[in-house]
Amino acid sequence: MKRLGRSVLGLLPDNVAVPQYGDQDVRVGIVHFGVGNFHRAHQAMYLDRLMNVGLARDWAICGVGLLEGDARMRDALRGQDGLYTLTLRHPDGTDEISVIGSIARFLYAPEQPEAVLEQLVCPDVRIVSLTITEGGYVADPINGRNPEDDPLVAAEVAGGLAQPRTAFGWIVAALRERRARGIAPFTVLSCDNIPGNGQVSRLSVEGVARLVDPQLAEWIAAEVAFPATMVDRITPVTAPADLDRVRETLGVEDAWPVASEPFAQWVVEDHFPNGRPPLEQVGVTLTGDVEPYEAIKLRLLNGAHQAMAYLGQLAGFTYVDEACADPRFAGFVRAYIEREGVPTLTVPDGFDLPGYIEQLFERFGNPQVRDPLARLSVDTSNRIPKFLLPVVADRLAAGSSCPVGAAVIAAWRAGCRLAAQGRFTLDDADATLLVAAASGDQRDFLTQVPTLAPFAANPGFVAAFERAADLLDRGGPDALIDGIE
Repeated sequence: MKRLGRSVLGLLPDNVAVPQYGDQDVRVGIVHFGVGNFHRAHQAMYLDRLMNVGLARDWAICGVGLLEGDARMRDALRGQDGLYTLTLRHPDGTDEISVIGSIARFLYAPEQPEAVLEQLVCPDVRIVSLTITEGGYVADPINGRNPEDDPLVAAEVAGGLAQPRTAFGWIVAALRERRARGIAPFTVLSCDNIPGNGQVSRLSVEGVARLVDPQLAEWIAAEVAFPATMVDRITPVTAPADLDRVRETLGVEDAWPVASEPFAQWVVEDHFPNGRPPLEQVGVTLTGDVEPYEAIKLRLLNGAHQAMAYLGQLAGFTYVDEACADPRFAGFVRAYIEREGVPTLTVPDGFDLPGYIEQLFERFGNPQVRDPLARLSVDTSNRIPKFLLPVVADRLAAGSSCPVGAAVIAAWRAGCRLAAQGRFTLDDADATLLVAAASGDQRDFLTQVPTLAPFAANPGFVAAFERAADLLDRGGPDALIDGIE
């Protein structure tokens, strides 16, 4: 069977959207670190839409891979002229398939360091964007992470950034070279699910720069923009069935297709001194203040995902839609959203919050997306502090209770306890710490997990947590769900 590529676009079914532009029609204007499924279903998709109507053709993407696993993405894209399929899974079972062509180039940094630096320094590149996950940032005020404590940063700084190892090392090396050549700096655009992602990016870049050259750090602070963003589209990992489905539907092989829900949202702080694509032409919200939109999304959608992640697996569910099809479990998630999350929000004028919440449950219930709960429990030690704990903190500061939030933490502890027994898979950089903390008394989990320690001083929260942990220990997930007041 033929492989996806430009030579086979004319053979695809008529209902498959294909790029209305060729390689010769575009040039790279964005370098992106972290080309995974989300980036390809989101930012690359928005740019493809623009290019298909003759816009933003000087904003094509050059992807950069840093990790060993990124070699697979390199091979997939290079073997397909940079093309891949994006399938939107509609709840009624309809598949909406597009071929995306906005990634014009992909460089694998371990093998092509000179090419990566030259691409970053190229004057045509005016944006460097990131989807490197919550744990990829080397400065993080929520988790107390600092660049000087990161071993990869230490290694690259020791060599004067001659061989960068992190996205931030590459960004600083490129900005240093652009400054030396008199080329205007690019804008750094984080597209990760992090509160204040623009500021976290700034802290990471400036922190690495300060370790190399304090004057360079001052120049970056004065000259480089770090706009905030809010991104949203549920995009699971690619499963073997996704490859089969594309093969059967299109009659071609796609080495790494992407499937996602139909919903997509992107809110961007409109601060791009060196220019930007006309994103508003394809439904992106450009605003002066991303924070209210960000809080709604992170605290409700991502917070709800954390409410489901451990408890859903403990209850025997595999996928989000299965868990939310259970009225009792869905009621638990709704209690978190409406009783604890919503009161902490400042809602933008004209924003339909009740409608947004109902849409969340429609999205969670989409049986075609098949979003694994195990995906949501990856790297929880980075996710819960960003998505759930701000809600808990605001509730407690207001003198209010948060029994559902406490129950989510208790479920996290229960999963870690099972992991110690080999009965639960714990995919977390802090797995050793978490298992040790969960193996002791209930309160040990609060006192020994650094991001939870501040809440151990609140008697009301401790009581709610211990009650939830008791219910789980004695009666399992059903008892906990039934016991939420």
